[in-house]
Amino acid sequence: MGESEKNKRKIRAGLNRYQFIIVVALIAMLFFFSDSSLLKRAQYDKQIKDLKKQIEFYRAQIDTNKTKLNELQSNKEDLEKFARENYLMKKENEEVFIIE
Repeated sequence: MGESEKNKRKIRAGLNRYQFIIVVALIAMLFFFSDSSLLKRAQYDKQIKDLKKQIEFYRAQIDTNKTKLNELQSNKEDLEKFARENYLMKKENEEVFIIE
């Protein structure tokens, strides 16, 4: 082997090291520092999961409120009871006592 071949091998080995470092740096940038990094992706996935839970909670609450509304609209006695309990309404010549 000649000196020129040894020099070429050293240069290639040095380039391979630099290429490896550059590739690792690029991968690190993609995973940790870019807008679509894995860390942000995990945060967004957690937010999506939390928002889906909130959607389910509010859908259940909407169904419950629709049921209550239908009951109040269909039954006058229930409407009167609701008004008395929540808005402290009363009939004329009637006294209301609140016991807690």
